[in-house]
Amino acid sequence: MKLVYLDNNATTKVAPEALEAMLPYLTEEYGNPSSIYDLAHKSNTAIKEAREVMADFLGAGDPKEIIFTSCGSESANTAVKGILEINRNKKHIITTKVEHPCVLNLYKDLEKKGYSVSWIDVDTNGDLDIGQLLESVTPDTALVSVMMANNETGTIYPVDKIAQAVKMQNPETKVFVDGVQAAGKIPLDLKNTKIDMFGISGHKFHAPKGIGALYVKSGTMLSPLIIGGHQERGKRAGTENVPYIVAMAAAAKLAKENMNDELTRVKALRDKLERGILSKIKNAVLNSKSKNRVPNTTNIGFQYVEGELILLHLNDEGICASSGSACTSGSLEPSHVLRAQGVPFTSLHGSIRFSLSRYTTQEDVDYTLEKLPAIIEKIVKISPFQKELKEIFK
Repeated sequence: MKLVYLDNNATTKVAPEALEAMLPYLTEEYGNPSSIYDLAHKSNTAIKEAREVMADFLGAGDPKEIIFTSCGSESANTAVKGILEINRNKKHIITTKVEHPCVLNLYKDLEKKGYSVSWIDVDTNGDLDIGQLLESVTPDTALVSVMMANNETGTIYPVDKIAQAVKMQNPETKVFVDGVQAAGKIPLDLKNTKIDMFGISGHKFHAPKGIGALYVKSGTMLSPLIIGGHQERGKRAGTENVPYIVAMAAAAKLAKENMNDELTRVKALRDKLERGILSKIKNAVLNSKSKNRVPNTTNIGFQYVEGELILLHLNDEGICASSGSACTSGSLEPSHVLRAQGVPFTSLHGSIRFSLSRYTTQEDVDYTLEKLPAIIEKIVKISPFQKELKEIFK
């Protein structure tokens, strides 16, 4: 059976070049980078070179601003808890209603522990209410946390402008950006922003699962989440995962080299898939309405049918897609992102995210456009909303 992978916001195929780069550090170059002999020195040098690559990838001003972590969730927890620990006297946080669960649930937990959280709205296009955000900044605001690109709709938020405006109102407020879905898809230049911390995860841009990074702007005080040894300049204890660090750097270098492909060819394929679905399927409606989106993502609702049923039928045809964040897979609750956006119940439960990558081909899109209309037609026939669907399909 043909395999068409359109769930790249959940995870990506490991790039062959990343796999090749990491293999020596799983075999002959196994030294602990903290030791002093030659074998260890090779691992230490590999980490240093990888840090330089990651700094260039993120547009950081100094490689020392890069901390290696295990994933996006650890990056977020390190940033948020590290800042709040330093600023114990401040109990106010500002974030959005559409953050990824690794951030959203962190702030819900902090609310239970006595923090006040301002939850910022989005409009029906998915764009952030920046006025509401800036009006929420107070002298007690320790942290403003806004994702750069939404994992479900692809919407890009102007985090550089937000950070600048926040600092003008309260220079002491720190700004954390979840950059997991932005890294590798759009150019980054963090050194020329007021962003204090920026978290990423390697497996979103063709590195293995289990490796991430956190940018911490020079001069930003941060208490470590994991306490122990001296690694990562005391910001993250534990022996470094050398093979995966090397692999992430290789994937980051490839992503930067292929950025133009992401912004042109991948975007064109995404647009073709989107237009094809909307033109071929009458009960299809676009949820990704913002003009500012990452080039690989679209979210489409299918009125009066169940998304899980669509995914099962797509799987039968070898097509992988998603009904939202992989971290909420198995939940019967509709997407918090689409609910915040005001997507009507008629398509809320039938919304599917398609996310492409540089490995997505024209044939993949054509195959999906060939199979999906028949799948929807089959599901429509067993929907309990026959009266409403008859009106749509007449």
